Amino acid sequence: MQVPAVFMDLPLEDQAQELRVYFKSLGAEISEEKSPKGIEDDLHKIIGVCDACFKEGKETEIETILNDIVSIMVLIPIERAENLILAFCEKLTKAPGQKLGLVCLKALWLLFQSLDEKSPMRYHVYYHLVHIARNVDQVKAVYGGVDQLKAQFAPCPPSNEQMQKLLRLLHEVLLSCKQSEQAAAVMVALLGTYTAESASAPREDAQRCILAALADPNTFLLDPLLALKPVRFLEGELIHDLLLVFVQEKLPAYLKFYKNHKEFVEHSLGLNHEQNIKKMRLLTFMQLAETHPEMSFDTIQAELQIEENEVESFIIDVLKTKLVRARMDQAGRKVLVSSTMHRTFGRAQWTQLRDLLAAWKTNLSAVQEGMKTVAAAQIELATKTK
Repeated sequence: MQVPAVFMDLPLEDQAQELRVYFKSLGAEISEEKSPKGIEDDLHKIIGVCDACFKEGKETEIETILNDIVSIMVLIPIERAENLILAFCEKLTKAPGQKLGLVCLKALWLLFQSLDEKSPMRYHVYYHLVHIARNVDQVKAVYGGVDQLKAQFAPCPPSNEQMQKLLRLLHEVLLSCKQSEQAAAVMVALLGTYTAESASAPREDAQRCILAALADPNTFLLDPLLALKPVRFLEGELIHDLLLVFVQEKLPAYLKFYKNHKEFVEHSLGLNHEQNIKKMRLLTFMQLAETHPEMSFDTIQAELQIEENEVESFIIDVLKTKLVRARMDQAGRKVLVSSTMHRTFGRAQWTQLRDLLAAWKTNLSAVQEGMKTVAAAQIELATKTK
């Protein structure tokens, strides 16, 4: 069995024939002769059996063969290569095992990079790339964030429906790879693709977005979800009511909601009640920290409904999250808060920020004037001593 050499200046038909001979030697059901219908039919037949090399040969040989196919495919006018590209993508997404999956990921990435940036086929190749990346746990290799994704397709933006399909896949893949923060950003981007007219349609997407945010132990800023049009259409439903609790209420409100809707929380949504309590305690502490720069251990114990011997460990856990900056005074049995992340950021918070910046500006002006006075005094003193 001889692997075809790297193609130099051979005509496409001769390159295809070498691949035919190679796959025939592997026992694939393909003729060694060129097709009288032309290069597209040759490539169609080759792609149809290209998975035969998955059973034979080393990874380096397989990569060479797949790259040879790509090198031929990208030389065919795109309007005649669309079905070939789709068929090739489908074959590669079915590659078994980690090693073969990585080889196929490289081959598809080469195809993606080789296509003109204005080609609509780049979307389809990328969609299959994400599938393979999930199988081999390499999503970071093909996805760098929502902004990068949009820039990547800026020369030829996919249709709204295509982008929604891709974002759903990315959300699913990122969750499976334990990248909850990235997954949340993707879901927000997905919901942002719906207009006011279509916002009532994606109920499942909106519910999935809320559920993912509530279940993620590292997501605490939930207020932006309320502004998303598809989420607004859920107002009045239990899942939206629960979101409101996590956005603006304290622990007692959650416990009341759970008492009245235990079946909904644990079975319909599949949320972990103990995990919810832990998250609500953190959110409650953040809200208290907004208006209480100093909190006694007794206040924390009462508000968070924890035992006395749990207060210090809870405060340590809060400080680890960096949601709140504070100092624990164990002797005085109190916490001194220097700053906290706001659970919501509305008009009141913007006003507070404006006032803070205005105060800083005033203080800096005072310092500047003070420095001018000191400098003038030093100059005057130096003049007198001469």
